[in-house]
Amino acid sequence: MILQPVPTVQTIDADTFRREFYLPQKPLVIKDLAKSWPAYHKWNWDYLRQVVGHKKVGLYNNVKSDAYTPINKADDYKTFGEYIDMIEKGPAEWRIFLFNIFEHAPQLKNDFTWPDELMKGFVKRYPMLFTGGEGSITHMHFDIDLSNILHTQFVGRKKVLLFPFEEQYKLYRKPFEVLSLADFTHFNREDSKVDYTKFPALKSAKGYEITLEHGDTLFMPAGYWHHMEYLESGFAISLRAMNDSLAGKLKGLSNIVLMRHIDTLLKKSMPGHWYTFKEKKSFAKAQKQLDPM
Repeated sequence: MILQPVPTVQTIDADTFRREFYLPQKPLVIKDLAKSWPAYHKWNWDYLRQVVGHKKVGLYNNVKSDAYTPINKADDYKTFGEYIDMIEKGPAEWRIFLFNIFEHAPQLKNDFTWPDELMKGFVKRYPMLFTGGEGSITHMHFDIDLSNILHTQFVGRKKVLLFPFEEQYKLYRKPFEVLSLADFTHFNREDSKVDYTKFPALKSAKGYEITLEHGDTLFMPAGYWHHMEYLESGFAISLRAMNDSLAGKLKGLSNIVLMRHIDTLLKKSMPGHWYTFKEKKSFAKAQKQLDPM
């Protein structure tokens, strides 16, 4: 993989952000965006335990999906308080995603400010909380609705690997899914699971890497592939903004309504054959990246 660091600024004005990052769809880390929010000092494990500790949540492990894995089905369930107790004790490879904590504790919306000066079209009904214990992993994927994301990290550090959408075939995208066949676990360590022998096109994939710390806000442009590893137990919120273009909005809708429906139907009716078909297609498209003519 050919990686470069994500550009990082302390602060940025709206015009510069739109001109140099939003319009050309390039990632950026803004270190001070969230530091004026009450949440920056207020949100911690004790506070989350206090406001939503009694709520039952779905937990997800690090196992990559296969032919028989239901889409977005949790691997276990605990109350939020029980989950926090578990991950505070040490490494715990369990995470929570797409949890709308604000439905259960709407007062939390007073603890941050929507950065409307940077982007328009925020989906303000659905700010989402993402939580992970030390060692938990969000495997390489892109967001199905093709939204632009501002992802702010609270508590702990998280390693992020990013690729533009157009690198999808070098990443061995599974057809009719938003996931990669390849495993990027520990991509920057000696015990990396990245298999360049099985997935040779990965060598030429061009992307970015960054370690997010408390208060860092990552701008992830629409369709960017991302893989995340929790170096320490922590949580983040994602503020989503609808794709700026009509074509992007329609493609995102098509992904949700058509692509996912087709994949779910065929995964249920012929899981083994369907997975084998997607695997062959993925390798064939990657091979074209290696031998374009």
